[in-house]
Parts: sequence; C-alpha cells; structure tokens
Amino acid sequence: MSGANPFAQFEKSFSQAGQTYKYFDLASIDGKYDQLPYSIRVLLESAVRNCDNFHILEKDVQSILGWSPALKQGSNDVEVSFKPARVILQDFTGVPAVVDFAAMRDAVVELGGDPEKINPICPADLVIDHSVQVDFARAPDALSKNQTLEFERNKERFTFLKWGAKAFNNMLIVPPGSGIVHQVNLEYLARVVFENDTTDGSKILYPDSVVGTDSHTTMINGLGVLGWGVGGIEAEAVMLGQSISMLLPEVIGYKLVGKLSPLVTSTDLVLTITKHLRQLGVVGKFVEFYGPGVAELSIADRATISNMCPEYGATVGYFPIDENTLGYMKQTNRSEKKIDIIRQYLKATRQLRDYAIESQDPQFTQSITLDLATVVTSVSGPKRPHDRVSVSDMPQDFKSCLSSPVGFKGFAIAPEAQAAFGEFQWDDGKTYKLGHGSVVIAAITSCTNTSNPSVMLGAGLLAKKAVEKGLNILPYIKTSLSPGSGVVTYYLKESGVIPYLEKLGFDIVGYGCMTCIGNSGPLDENVVNTIEKNGLVCAGVLSGNRNFEGRIHPNTRANYLASPLLVIAYAIAGRVDIDFEKEPLGVDAQGNKVFLQDIWPTRSEIQEVENKHVIPAMFQEVYSKIEQGSQDWQTLQVPEGKIFSWSADSTYIKRPPFFEGMTSDLPKQQSIQKARCLLFLGDSVTTDHISPAGSIARTSPAARFLSERNITPRDFNSYGSRRGNDAIMSRGTFANIRLVNKLVPKTGPRTLHIPSQEELDIFDAAERYREEGTPLVLVVGKDYGSGSSRDWAAKGPFLLGVKAVIAESYERIHRSNLVGMGIIPLQFLPGQSAETLNLNGREIYNIALPESGLKPGQKIQVEADGAVFETILRFDTEVDITYYKNGGILNYMIRKMLS
Repeated sequence: MSGANPFAQFEKSFSQAGQTYKYFDLASIDGKYDQLPYSIRVLLESAVRNCDNFHILEKDVQSILGWSPALKQGSNDVEVSFKPARVILQDFTGVPAVVDFAAMRDAVVELGGDPEKINPICPADLVIDHSVQVDFARAPDALSKNQTLEFERNKERFTFLKWGAKAFNNMLIVPPGSGIVHQVNLEYLARVVFENDTTDGSKILYPDSVVGTDSHTTMINGLGVLGWGVGGIEAEAVMLGQSISMLLPEVIGYKLVGKLSPLVTSTDLVLTITKHLRQLGVVGKFVEFYGPGVAELSIADRATISNMCPEYGATVGYFPIDENTLGYMKQTNRSEKKIDIIRQYLKATRQLRDYAIESQDPQFTQSITLDLATVVTSVSGPKRPHDRVSVSDMPQDFKSCLSSPVGFKGFAIAPEAQAAFGEFQWDDGKTYKLGHGSVVIAAITSCTNTSNPSVMLGAGLLAKKAVEKGLNILPYIKTSLSPGSGVVTYYLKESGVIPYLEKLGFDIVGYGCMTCIGNSGPLDENVVNTIEKNGLVCAGVLSGNRNFEGRIHPNTRANYLASPLLVIAYAIAGRVDIDFEKEPLGVDAQGNKVFLQDIWPTRSEIQEVENKHVIPAMFQEVYSKIEQGSQDWQTLQVPEGKIFSWSADSTYIKRPPFFEGMTSDLPKQQSIQKARCLLFLGDSVTTDHISPAGSIARTSPAARFLSERNITPRDFNSYGSRRGNDAIMSRGTFANIRLVNKLVPKTGPRTLHIPSQEELDIFDAAERYREEGTPLVLVVGKDYGSGSSRDWAAKGPFLLGVKAVIAESYERIHRSNLVGMGIIPLQFLPGQSAETLNLNGREIYNIALPESGLKPGQKIQVEADGAVFETILRFDTEVDITYYKNGGILNYMIRKMLS
C-alpha cells in the first residue's frame, strides 16, 4: 500500500496460518461509522483505500463519512468518486466494449502513443450468454440444435472475443453455453471479499464491488456485493482505471418482517416489492434491506429481489452480508479457508450483520416496512414489470386491458371484437382455436428465477404432479426451459423432475438469457397468421424481469412475468384469463377435475428436495470446467497480435467511426443551430425502443444493408448479436415496431422528414438531414431510456446525428450513456413539457451553450420557432462536463493515455 495514502495510519492487520492480511479499520476514522448504511460503508472503504488525492480525494472520504439521513438528492447534492473492484460484461454489451478497446488502440497508434496502454487495469469478466435463441423447442435435441445455430451465427463474434481474451490483460471470457452472466457471477465469479497481494508479501482485503454493462448486475447485491449497471462506455473507463463520479445517494431502508405464506414464491415477493418501490419513487437512490424478515429469505431469494432493482428504479437493492451469505458461499463450493478469512475481515470492519439484532440497524433517509405475510401469488403485466396483478384478479384485469385505451394497461379492442378467435390446423391433424389471452409462449427463463433452486425445483414438482394427474400442454404453445447455469440442470436431474418437465414440453433449449431478452425465436407460421388475421392479443408468460411492449415477440402483445410454477400453470391452462380458483386445469384419468391447488407444491416440500439435492459437489463439477467451453469453442482459431486486423467484409465486427479525425487537442465547443426534431416521443421510451436487441425485420434499413451484402434473412441474426458493427446498429436505432412517434400517424420505426414532408424510415430520414447539414434533437417525455443498460441506445442516436435530447426525465444509466457519447441531455423545467409549451416537433431548434463556464445543472435556453424556454442541463457532475468537452468519455481516455 502506498504511503501517499493519507489514511494509511488506519491500516490494521491480522494473521492466519502464517499469512498476514491487511485492511482499513474504518470505524476508527470516525465515530459515526456505525450509523452509516452498510452499502455506504462499501463506498467509504473504497474511497479510503484508493485515496491518492488525484483520482480519489480526501474530500470524497469526508463527504461519504458525512452521509446523513438529511441528504436529499436535488437539493444538497454531494458528488463523490468510487472505484469498483471489478467489471462484468455480457457479450451483447461486451463485444462493443472490446471493439472500442481495439479501436482505441488504433487511435492511440495513429496519434503516436503506445497501444499497450489501452488494457483493462481492474479485473474484467465477460460471460457469453446473450447469443443463443430458442429456434428449436419441445424436442430432446433442441439444446444441441440451438447451440449449433448459435455458433454458426456468431462465429465471427466469438472469434473476436477469444482474440480479445488473448490480446488484453486481466480479462476473463466465459464461453457460450455456460450460463447467464448474473447467475455465473453469483455462483462463481463473485469474491465477496477481495484479497490481493502486496509488495511486502502480505495480502490486502477489501469488499468486492462491481459495475456491469447489464442493468441487472444489481442481482449480486443479494450476496452482499455492491454492484450496479453502467453504460458500456462508462464501464470501459473503469476498466482503464478511472473512478466513477456519482452523487452520494439517499438510502431507503426497506424493512422486512413476518414470513411468507407456504404457497407463495420469491417471484411473488419481488413483483410486490417492485410495484411498491416504483410507486414510492426510488430512482437514483440506494435501497437497503433490513429487519428480521430478511433472515427468512435464502440468498437466492435475496438475489431475485436485487435482480429486479432496475424495474423498481433504484441504483441498488442491497442485502448486507450475514451468516446466511457465508453459508451460501459454502454451498457453492467456495473454500472453507476463504470463508474463514472473509468472516474475520467482516467482523473486524463491522460489515457482518445479524438481522435479528435491531441495534445493528443503521440510519436511513427513509424507512418503509413490508409484512411478508401479506404477499400473494402474483404476475406482472401486460406491458411493464411493475404492473403487478394478483393471480386471483387476472381474469378481470385482462378483460379490462382489452377494452381500455391503448396504453400500458390497454389494447383498445372494440367490444364487438373481444370475442374474436381464429382456427388453424396443427401437425397432429387437429384444429385448434386462438382467442384474446391465448398463451403462445411459455418460457422458464432469466437469471431472475433460474438462479433460485426453490422456484426451479418448485416448477419441477408441479410438473411431476401435473403429469401424474394426466395434464398436458397444447402442442402449439412454444414452451422452453433455459437454465442460468449447468448447476440447475444438475439438480433438476438429480431430483428426478426433468422427465416430467420434458413431458410437458419444457425441454432444455440453451444456457443463456433467451426469451427474457427477446431471443424467443420464431412462432409457427400457422399461429402467427391466425393472430395477425384476427387481430388477437395473444400472450407470453415468462419467468423473466422485462416485458416491455415488443420485447418478447412481435406477436405477443400481452406479456406477463411470473414464477416458473405459474409459467407451467398458465401453459397448461392455455390462456391468461383463467380463474384458477374456480376453473380446473383439466381432468384426471378418473374424470375428476384438477385445479391448480391440487398440483401446487408447498415451500416445505420444495425445501426438502432442495436440501437433499443442491450440494457443493455440483458447483465444483460444473465450475471446474467452465472456462474450457465446448468442443466448438476449444477448436476456434483466433488471430495473433495486439492490434486487431479489421475485415472490410465483416457484418459483425467493424472498426467504429468514433475516433475518426480525432486530434490530441480539445474540439471547439459550439451551440446547436437550426436543428430539426428527428423524433417526437412520449413517456417511458425504453432502450428496447431506442436500440432493439431482437430480430431484424426483413423490410428494415438494417435488412436492406445485409441483403446488399448477400446475407439471407435466415442469417440476419439479431441486433444484439451485431452490436460490433456500427453500420447495422445505426440502421437499427429506433427500429422497434411499437415505437410511437407523434410526427407520423402509425406506430413503427418511421418519422417525418420535415422540410420535404416525406415519411421515411428513421435511419433514412437521419441520412437525409446529414446530407443537408442539419443537426438533430429528440423531444421526449418522462423516463427516457428506461430498461436495460445499452450503450448503443446512446451510440446509435450519436451516429444518426443527434446532438441533444430534451426530456421531462431520464433513466439514470441512459443519461450517463448520452453524456459519454457527447450528446447533451436537457430536461424541461418542473411542471413543463412539450405539451405545456405547445411544441409539436416540427419547429427549428436553437440551443444556446455558453462559450465557457459550463456548470452542472445550469439553465440552458432553447428557442423553437421563436418561442423561448429554459431547460436544465443534465450534466450532473464536473466529470460529465469534462467528457462532453472531449467529445465523449472514450475520447477523453485516449487523450489521457497520450498525456
């Protein structure tokens, strides 16, 4: 440890088995330490350990020590710096990160620098989990077929990633077919407490912390590891040794008391919490769980709650470490020696808590309480994850959604059309009928639930009872099971439930995110034609965390998040408007009606099976081989060298244009003059709307680009898989079929080229404006950029020529991404909006920026056809302004490496 650290005097040590372990005794720095929330203590430790009065200032330490319940965001904001211990990526966001690193090396060389300076400094783990699709389902060979297709489609990407693993230091690549990034993080990658070698032979201990290029990085908070999602470009800066600049957050204490009903699952609990916290409003805040009810939850239950943190809007949903955490580490085959060291460190630094001891409860900005006994069986939908509906209310709720105006809870189906149905013939020669509410996709998917043995084994036990009662699932329903790791398959097999899942059509289809991120694959053409011909609102039911419109599949207009048990139940029922209490699922061999309650397992039944079959040996067996990958991965040949050889013919990997024409000098700052509005949008425009990850429509600009290069539709793959090619991604920006742009009359990826009054694809309109030399702005409503953290949701608009966004409010990560790409985020003043200012998007916009002295949060004047209004400059920190002046965070990093 460097003597330059002004807090070196607070360093202490202990010895175990002849090894000296050093740590910082935070409690001795300030007597108020025990009053700090446990999540804030992690920020404090990082600041103290990394304080060098350069990246991390003494002022940062004092600011964090000064945290108090009186801190209120927006009134007395405090900016601090934070250095996470590591970075985690998945392949959709990881490929563009590695592409950027490779392009940055090129830029450094062209500017006369050393390319070896562009290297991850802190550990980076990349898990390939977003590429596999459900092309095949309901068949014993579905897994092998899907994995074969995955390699065929993504060989270029996988080759590039494997090159990156060799070319860059400190980067681990977990091969495809291993599992979902957040579950692999929970079960294998997470350290909980880091131990690093020092120059004097001792080891330094410090809390694990992580930022990731996926918004559900928050799942790791269930293990007591502080972590959250950031933009890909911000993650790249962290990998290069930069700290994160952040506002010291309010911390909401969420107290859990009581016990869950024996028939309720952790999924029901997280959907309840999500709705509750979304209503409360916790965007930009930390949520920390406490109270005796926490001890009643397994680590998997806690991880489920932390996983959906982006859906309830908080930065983190943190569970401080307790003995249950250490027990989970033992269960997942972490070494006893490691666990003993962690326990000793946590006790020494007062970071190990007992939820039953009230005196250990810290201070919070605000505290709220949930009695676990009040949680009921629930789903969320049909279009948002926080629209929880109790299962008993589903029949009436779905009926209400049919008739309600188009919106988050409405489809505007005319009364005379609500009984509409269509018929089609299936391969078995039988005729089947679809109506509103018919289930056509049922997927057990997503790290949210597949990481939790209780709900996965619960689904297996429900399947067993259903099969024994003679129940089945209609053959046209696309059922699938995509475990989050090989451990899940292991314990499902050992417990004997796999045959029953397969009997119902829930064959294993792959190890990855799959349906949850829109990789649901095609529906049968007969089903699609019947839905489209009759204008049906058919449903998808999935154990995921996102159900935004257009995300799961273009033909499932209603999508419901549910526990794996309910996914099977609704699949058996064949429709989502069933009343499970009054209507049977079917009849048994004796003709007796079978209700859901007859096959639903209790928590005690599930627990008995879990205790017997989820054991450390499984984790040892699976994770000892995880870095090897499949035979396809092992035989993959990769190029040599530290500089990547770009191929002009590649449609997957392309050198991005972000650094073209870059010089070592700062660009001149200019106001935005005579801009046009590319899109005029409403509220809750998600990153799925801005940068879809799903399939490439055959009539889209991206499809035309691929067709011109002799790529057939069968090989288009998804937008997510082509994030390494800016030519595809810029054409796919705003290419969501559900996009509602008020400049054009119909929903879809179209806009109005205002000077000519011609309606065009959005990319084509942007190109027309570029040729005319016209800068562009976006005018949008509330919560712009909510959903998954996607750097291309900022990179795409940048490449379309968007210079500024004017919104009522922003999602936290997306605002950061816009800044990282040099796009100006402006916010309407409170109480103002495009509507109140009588804007229609057809105006000419002038945005006046001061020539010098930009300040965080200052007022910026906007003129629209002569009307003038003020906006708030959403550069929240001085670092934001520095990035903007450099043309973006990556440009800043290149100049920094040259200095």
